[in-house]
Amino acid sequence: MANFVRVAGTADVAPGAGIVASVNGKEYAVFNLNGAFQVIDNTCLHRGGPLGEGELDGDVVTCPWHGWQYNVKTGACLTKSDLQVGCYQVKVEGGDIKIALP
Repeated sequence: MANFVRVAGTADVAPGAGIVASVNGKEYAVFNLNGAFQVIDNTCLHRGGPLGEGELDGDVVTCPWHGWQYNVKTGACLTKSDLQVGCYQVKVEGGDIKIALP
């Protein structure tokens, strides 16, 4: 059974935007797709840019450092199709956004 851990509050992430959240020393990118929350690893696979600070267009985030793009629903890298960042199961309880960790 998955252990769900709080990463952010629903009020912390504006619709159509993302934030960087830290849990136990690891950073996650948390996105609000008009009320549906998605969480992926925060670190871009190119040069380590902060994906949670990138521009969100639909379900695609663009890394603010060098423009690599990722699907926030799947973690798939659209710039290099053989790469993928971690993508997490999300549930919302009350005002808390939680992700499943092993």
